[in-house]
Amino acid sequence: MIDATLLRSLTPGVIGVLVRRGADFAAAEDAVQDALVEAVRVWQRDPPRDPKGWLVTAAWRKFLDATRADTARRRREDAVDAEPEPGQARDTDDTLQLYFLCAHPSLTPSSAVALTLRAVGGLTTRQIAQAYLVPEATMAQRISRAKKTVSTVRFDQPGDVATVLRVLYLVFNEGYSGDVDLAAEAIRLTRQLVAVIDHPEVAGLLALMLLHHARRASRTTGDGKLVPLAEQDRAKWDTAMIAEGVEVLQAALARDRLGEFQAQAAIAALHADAPTAEETDWVQIVEWYDELLAVTDSPVVRLNRAVAVGEADGPRAGLKALAELDETLPRYSAVAAYLHERDGDRRTAARLYAEAAKKASNLAEREYLTRQAARLNN
Repeated sequence: MIDATLLRSLTPGVIGVLVRRGADFAAAEDAVQDALVEAVRVWQRDPPRDPKGWLVTAAWRKFLDATRADTARRRREDAVDAEPEPGQARDTDDTLQLYFLCAHPSLTPSSAVALTLRAVGGLTTRQIAQAYLVPEATMAQRISRAKKTVSTVRFDQPGDVATVLRVLYLVFNEGYSGDVDLAAEAIRLTRQLVAVIDHPEVAGLLALMLLHHARRASRTTGDGKLVPLAEQDRAKWDTAMIAEGVEVLQAALARDRLGEFQAQAAIAALHADAPTAEETDWVQIVEWYDELLAVTDSPVVRLNRAVAVGEADGPRAGLKALAELDETLPRYSAVAAYLHERDGDRRTAARLYAEAAKKASNLAEREYLTRQAARLNN
């Protein structure tokens, strides 16, 4: 039985080796995909002792074959015709640079996510298309354009860690769809990144993902209805994953280089630490939101802080904090509805829940907000 997880974990390093040897990104990625297909066919009857070395050799030969077949690349073929022996040199740098390349600022966020899942994650175009609920041909075109865009980018240029982390967090927030669990895939890729780069924000993102993912089983009912945090069955939370997330976070915070993901993870840890919703340390959560605002003055952070203020200091304090924000912000109406209900104004809350339902970005959220409006109207 072929270990698909092993193949996917080896993919970025193999692509990196080919790019280091002179292949452009698109050609390297195509050659590695061809080598993976051959590995599935060959390894079942003749498994290699050095899987990565085997893939490097096979992919390099695929690349050379494609180069020789293309008359427009004759001169380039002369430069790369000699086949080096497969080796393990600079694997770590290759993998890290591949992350940077797939999250290149010249790409749109959706293209960067798709390319990361394809090249670094080793997913097939079909799997990525299913995850994003688009036709396979559409996703193939998106990935093809992204590969062409980055093919001219120099592989030896320093990358932006923050951009890589944003792309991975985008992947994580897509959750689950089709036959690919993107949240689990994002965690796997972030673990891989933690292994090759020593940066507290990378660890902070991993901690944040683990702490959020630990609550996954309690977020929806059996029929897919959304369950808010306060009403979740905490017995369903993954305590081992929470413990790991807290441990990773504490190690990152100890380095005293606070970043956005570490602060978000600290807030998630406080939620995870509370035995019940009533025992949540909202005062400390507000303090962490203040720290987060010092790092990134985001309107979305201010919106979430208003909720925390409403819990810590009462709904009127929360509404006062909310009044300072733009009413067109996503989820503004939902937050306002919640705080007005807490303050006893059920009629206003019902109207705002109905408004929020119309603006909801997904069906589960829309149905939840509609139920809240109906409950208050009744």
